[in-house]
Amino acid sequence: MPFIIAFAVILAVLLFLIFPSIKKHPDLNLIKGRCIAHRGLHNNEKGIPENSLSAFKAAVEMGYAIENDIHLTKDGAVVVFHDDDLRRACGIDKKICKITLSELKKLRIFGTDEVIPTLEECLNVINSQVPLLIEFKVDKNSKELCTAADKILENYKGEYLIQSFYPQVLFWYRKHRNDVCRGQLASAFKGDALHKQIAGCLLFNFISRPHFVSYEHTFKNRFFFKISVLLGAFPVGWTFKKQREIIESHNTFKSFIFEDFIPKL
Repeated sequence: MPFIIAFAVILAVLLFLIFPSIKKHPDLNLIKGRCIAHRGLHNNEKGIPENSLSAFKAAVEMGYAIENDIHLTKDGAVVVFHDDDLRRACGIDKKICKITLSELKKLRIFGTDEVIPTLEECLNVINSQVPLLIEFKVDKNSKELCTAADKILENYKGEYLIQSFYPQVLFWYRKHRNDVCRGQLASAFKGDALHKQIAGCLLFNFISRPHFVSYEHTFKNRFFFKISVLLGAFPVGWTFKKQREIIESHNTFKSFIFEDFIPKL
């Protein structure tokens, strides 16, 4: 009997931690059954780098929904960029949060003529033509980034959803903008720090109560991901790089974030 009680308590706690939002957000219909261009429809060989205005234009022309990433600069500007630092894209050993917008605008992405765009510039290019999935990247500044981004997005007439690996971002939206559809990004995080492995098990869902879970597709058979979906989380898969991968995951995910090929559904 004590064993049964203990098991019931553990199960109840686990379900409390992992449960997604009970509310089914209507904006999930914007991405249901859709392929989403990861960092825009980029192609470095054609001079169209990731998270660039040209990559967003290319995705719009093909009718794909778009995933992008945002950071906050030293002077509080919201810019569209993936990495925490500029080494990979610009060859400079500086962090985004330690550099101003005017300094960023002097740089070029991956040796092209493209500059790092602001969120406003990105929105102007997309111009409400396709849904936008925005990933929030934070560096101990989640409140500041959420506040700054929301101030820009509240005037945007287009359709957008937000996602992040950081539960504190989703908590901010849950508290201040519960009307915005929010998703918890996660992966298996094998070999990473303990807090990342906990996040990979979606055990921070009690903080974020996400409307959808955006999970690395190669780990689609993970127990905690499957339980979260069974509990009602809308499943989004990332990042597909071959048509075969989408076909193999078609019964698991309802949306597909892709790059490096032109997918068919």
